[in-house]
Amino acid sequence: MFVRFKSVVMSAVSGLETTDGTMDGIQYNKAKLAPKFPYGRPHFLHLNDEDVQVTADHKMRHVVHPSKPVLPYDTGYAECINAGKSRWNEDQAVHTQGVLSKVSQSEIGNEQKFSIPYSYFGVFDGHAGVGAALCAANQLHHIIHEKLVDAQDDIWINFIEKNLPTTKPRDLLIIGALESAFKEMDQLLLEDRNKYQAAGGCTAIVALFILGKLYVANAGDSRAIICKDDQYFPMSMDFTPENERDRIRRLAQEQPFLLGKEFTANEYLGQPKSSDLGKTVMYRDAYMKGWAYKTLQPEDLKVSVITGHGKRSRVMGTIGVTRGFGDHALTSVYQKLPIKPFLSSHPEVLVHTLAATDDKEVLVIGTDGLWDVVDGNKAAKIVSNSINTFKDNKYVSAATCLVGFARGSLKNSWQLKTGKPASCDDISVFVIPLLPYTLEYKEFLSKCSGVSDNISEPTSMDTSEDANDVTDC
Repeated sequence: MFVRFKSVVMSAVSGLETTDGTMDGIQYNKAKLAPKFPYGRPHFLHLNDEDVQVTADHKMRHVVHPSKPVLPYDTGYAECINAGKSRWNEDQAVHTQGVLSKVSQSEIGNEQKFSIPYSYFGVFDGHAGVGAALCAANQLHHIIHEKLVDAQDDIWINFIEKNLPTTKPRDLLIIGALESAFKEMDQLLLEDRNKYQAAGGCTAIVALFILGKLYVANAGDSRAIICKDDQYFPMSMDFTPENERDRIRRLAQEQPFLLGKEFTANEYLGQPKSSDLGKTVMYRDAYMKGWAYKTLQPEDLKVSVITGHGKRSRVMGTIGVTRGFGDHALTSVYQKLPIKPFLSSHPEVLVHTLAATDDKEVLVIGTDGLWDVVDGNKAAKIVSNSINTFKDNKYVSAATCLVGFARGSLKNSWQLKTGKPASCDDISVFVIPLLPYTLEYKEFLSKCSGVSDNISEPTSMDTSEDANDVTDC
């Protein structure tokens, strides 16, 4: 009987509901298909079925973290579920390690094998269902590995012969692997749409440690920052209708058929009303920075393709993020126009040269459930205090403190210590020390010291968005 009960429970958790999913009033057409991957929490938490049920308690909102160090270099992780926004925790997180192997012939004909190790962390914030986030957590790292394997010969040549004019900059090769992997992941969700139940979409942010560099690829409104001694600097930017207003409105102006009869690429100081017809109003089209005047015509009564401002901004009044995976069936709430053409899976990739000198420098990756109520300065202070206070499991403690602070405590509602509203969203956070990856790379260099005299250690801590202006090893 107990086995049968667990089977029923996990089937429900896996997303086998036959009713349609809803997000912000959006109806997703869920086919009665089996999910591609069963629901669960991150594999490194090692939770059993009963534990998974405990994590889904919306009233208690337990802060869940590894019971013992299970991630490399004592990396910290913590999470908690939302306050009733969705039935299950729609965040997913993953970690994996990989190796790129290269076999070459020496001058005397002996076979030499070289291995380039890498570490990967990913956080996926789902919406309108758990399907897209589960697929990304289970599949994206495999796709990235394939893309890195495709480029590994050039990566290796660049590594040992970087001064040759024919070699491609290594950063461009790895950035390209990440960009093409994100595109392929989104395409895979489209192809699986009629095979599996994977409703909704997800944002994605991943961190790749390889050859002395940190690459952060972000598509959505999750965020990564590097913290040290109460200071921080960003390793991503949020992609929302607010800050992608120009891209979306220009696409709308260039392809007006995407707007149907309800929306416009124009902006007005206020939404025009029928009573304003014939009056002079201020407006601008998608390519204007300034404002101009026009006499209001009936076609000007259409709703702007971007509505609202800040966290309340929406594409076609429907979705509040503009990049990520999935959402292939997403339509506007009332007009039922497809929104996917305005959404992008293309990530922004930032590169950071690893040169940490102590164990206080960390990378923090979190979903927007954290950043909605915690800014970079506050996050850096919480992390610094945790690292300086705890001797053991200090990075797990830092992640737990970040999630606990953002979740707040339940009074009449979830509140921060200041009395302001706490986060009611799913929250997932990694706290990753950077020093071990700096030392790991130095050890790798020592093993490769006989391969080429061109190899050198990293000397810069600068974060570079320009892949042509970086310090190669």
